[in-house]
Amino acid sequence: MIIDETGILVLAIVVSLLSFGVAMYFYHWVRLQQSHNKRISEIGKYIQKGSNAFLKREYTVLARFAGVVTLLILLFLPQPIWMGDPKKNIIMALAYIFGTVLSALAGKIGIMVATIANMKAAEAATKGIKPSFLVGFRGGAVMGMSVVGTSLLGVTLVYVLTHDASAVLGFSFGASSLALFAKAGGGIFTKTADISADLVGKVELGIPEDDPRNPAVIADNVGDNVGDVAGMGADLFDSNVASMAAALVMAMALDKSGGGFLNIAMIFCYASLGLLSSAIGVISARMGKKGDPTKALNGSTYITTVIFAILTAAATWLFQFRWRIWGATAVGLLVGVVIGIASDYFTNDSKKPVRYVAKASKSGPAFTILSGVSYGFLSILPSMAGIAISALLAYNICAPIGEGYAMFGIAMAAMGMLSIVGMIISNDAYGPIVDNARGLAEMGDLGDEVLKITDELDSAGNTVKAITKGFAIGAAGLTIIALLGAFMSEVNAAAVEKGLEKITSFDIMNPLVFFGLLIGAAIPAIFSAMLMLGVDRNAQRMVDEIHRQFREILGLKEGKQGVVPEYEKCIDIATIGALKELIPAGLMSIVVTILVGFIGGVQAIGGFLTGNIVSGLLLALFMSNSGGLWDNAKKYIEAGNEGGKGSDTHKSAVVGDTVGDPFKDTAGPSINTQVTVVSLVSSIMATMFLTFHLFG
Repeated sequence: MIIDETGILVLAIVVSLLSFGVAMYFYHWVRLQQSHNKRISEIGKYIQKGSNAFLKREYTVLARFAGVVTLLILLFLPQPIWMGDPKKNIIMALAYIFGTVLSALAGKIGIMVATIANMKAAEAATKGIKPSFLVGFRGGAVMGMSVVGTSLLGVTLVYVLTHDASAVLGFSFGASSLALFAKAGGGIFTKTADISADLVGKVELGIPEDDPRNPAVIADNVGDNVGDVAGMGADLFDSNVASMAAALVMAMALDKSGGGFLNIAMIFCYASLGLLSSAIGVISARMGKKGDPTKALNGSTYITTVIFAILTAAATWLFQFRWRIWGATAVGLLVGVVIGIASDYFTNDSKKPVRYVAKASKSGPAFTILSGVSYGFLSILPSMAGIAISALLAYNICAPIGEGYAMFGIAMAAMGMLSIVGMIISNDAYGPIVDNARGLAEMGDLGDEVLKITDELDSAGNTVKAITKGFAIGAAGLTIIALLGAFMSEVNAAAVEKGLEKITSFDIMNPLVFFGLLIGAAIPAIFSAMLMLGVDRNAQRMVDEIHRQFREILGLKEGKQGVVPEYEKCIDIATIGALKELIPAGLMSIVVTILVGFIGGVQAIGGFLTGNIVSGLLLALFMSNSGGLWDNAKKYIEAGNEGGKGSDTHKSAVVGDTVGDPFKDTAGPSINTQVTVVSLVSSIMATMFLTFHLFG
């Protein structure tokens, strides 16, 4: 059976709409859950109000940035408007705006449901772990289904309306650029509050994590939403769009030279089946009354993986797609699972690394840091090797099909890894929802049994978050390699138009390539440092504010009845600091990319992207895994091990968690977005770099 273009595009639109239906059902289900505790409702509204206020201010800043970028795209891309076809510039500018709007929508949807689900999950914990888990997971699934449905629908509409590779890249750049700043801003906000609350509350005063006396506690809960929900939603929206964009650019070139629609059809078919598999997975997710939430979350992921593999194999047979390309997709899917398992080993509190770091904390915070850093570095190899092997296998599986198919195989492996992203986002959003639920349970004084349940759910969320981040970083790695292929496709298309020689590779012995390689390798480290220094400066200001309140508000430290901290002051500090710090780091990455391109041309950019990929993946994996490890070592101690809460061991672990916070929730997850953004900038500016450069 041969599938036609209209049929496959209709399938993509129908599956997208189906995912919106699933999201709507879960949203209404969550809203209908019990909610009677007035204290939880009051605090929940504080969190809801603070989250929406931050998002509004952040999006106002980013709208100005997007307006400037839109104008620059209109004037200069894909080439200066006075030199080429103005229609192409207009289409790319509109596609960019569409990408930013949908990326912003992904963040807003996440906030909308998470700030309701956290209250419902807290109260559901009074009935047991099973109902609370289901509220948290289904709240996350609203985001998973709506974000992936939006990304598939967005890419499909851009393709249907333009049939233009540059427009697809422009759409992806819009999604990526907003995601970069949203993730950075949300990450700075959340870790400013988290670090400040922990250092003053736990270490200095020895009060519980979510004690309502702590002025930073509401800001901390707001931060979970704006960083781990809104920021991560935009980030994974970007990753999914970027993987489809890279594959589509190459597929359009291959189908143009060979005639037909087969490769493009395969992309839309596999993406649709991935979303359908995720929908089946989230609907069927369950856990027993005394079950393990981590196993329930991971089990749903593995079920979704198997469903996707079966559905795509059936589609490949039915529509006569190439089995080699299915093989490359399956390799990406399998390696994604392997990366997840590796991340789980290094971050799960039932495994050796977390327990060793908890034990090392007995000897003081220096040993907490040393052991955590060491295991963080060890955790890099399985994931890096997995990405390398999947790229190598995908390349060689598809190379015999013909010229251009080897790189297309890598792009399809990236799509395979991200095929179940609907389930990945659902698991990821579950984490901050149950984290907030734990805080609300403590502030609402729901009792020790409820806190025990929410702690268990929160620990599972931390473990699974580390797995989903590993998944996202691995997929970003393959996507960027594919975007390097998309960059070459765009350069060669421009070279043919201008009568220049095509490029087939980037020779490391070429000084221009090596120049770009070294600069590109340095950027992720500088980018990370800028974000973490932003957290550092902001957290110091908030710690001073917390000290001021405990000093000046009489009866606050003692917990006197009716004495309430000035929560909004801490929210303001986190908001103003995050908005001040979020633009410079992202802008630096984009500006340096443009400078390298205009200095050394496309050869220098090839080296720049290669260095950026390797360095970025290494740092992102290290920071994500070591941060997750320190967090769960602290929680393992708080569960009563190695001295328990309030002990010197616990204080050492809190210091480790403080270092790990900006690692895992600010810099680490932002790096893969940074690498995607510079790759897309390179692709959409390929013609400019080919035409205008100082050397080469």
